[in-house]
Amino acid sequence: MCRWLAYSGSPVNLEDLLFKPAHSLVKQSRHARLGSEEMNGDGFGVGWYSRRRPRPGLFHSTHPAWNDRNLRELSALTWSRLVFAHVRASTGAAVQQTNCHPFRQDHWLWMHNGLIRDFPTVKRDLACSVAPDLFSLIEGSTDSELFFHLALTFGMKDDPPAGVAAAVRFIEDTGRQHGIEYPVQMTVATTDGETTWAFRYSSEGASRSLFRSVDISAVRSMHADDSFLEDLSADAHLIVSEPLGDLEGAWEEIPESSCLVVHGPDAEILPFAPLAA
Repeated sequence: MCRWLAYSGSPVNLEDLLFKPAHSLVKQSRHARLGSEEMNGDGFGVGWYSRRRPRPGLFHSTHPAWNDRNLRELSALTWSRLVFAHVRASTGAAVQQTNCHPFRQDHWLWMHNGLIRDFPTVKRDLACSVAPDLFSLIEGSTDSELFFHLALTFGMKDDPPAGVAAAVRFIEDTGRQHGIEYPVQMTVATTDGETTWAFRYSSEGASRSLFRSVDISAVRSMHADDSFLEDLSADAHLIVSEPLGDLEGAWEEIPESSCLVVHGPDAEILPFAPLAA
């Protein structure tokens, strides 16, 4: 469906992050190993935060990530302490820039791998439940962007896990009213620029893959010859749809029905389940 990564830690060069790992996100855009599709060529996006402004920058393109010269040029000269990046395999929505992840609202970013099943059937009911002041901000036609605005509607800015859980519950309830047995399939990442929340959940209990890096300093000591790891700070965290390499001990699978919370050097995995608003 899609592949994504979220990075937080000391400022990292985007070219090092997106291109240099053995199984980088750019390589995953062409040869994903754990996704439902091998190729994720329906556009890409990068969101990153600077030191001076709370609102993140965005770069979206409908070109495949492996074939976009501007991505390489931009990445080579950009460093950031918090990066979201996403390569897209459309589940039906048009290939256009407004449908590329990550999505932004003020200082928040959001990206999604998965789908709302039979989205055309439930789209009207879901859209009509978005808060009026947020509805006008929806630019594209994807289920992912609508999901984001539902989570915002249900209070994600005040309590991200509760807001996302309420949105999932509402989507599931709406889908089942239309006879859809398993309405939600998701790995989601969202951030306010300081904390990152990553969710792995599906209605059928068989979610898309999601991993996190383990202690970077310990991994670096085991693999001192890996040039990508040597530039990462000891408190760096990577959350990925699939590992960026085959280093033994470098990656840990995030459990089904979980929420990973990363803030500075600290990371915690919490149980996640749909919750009535």
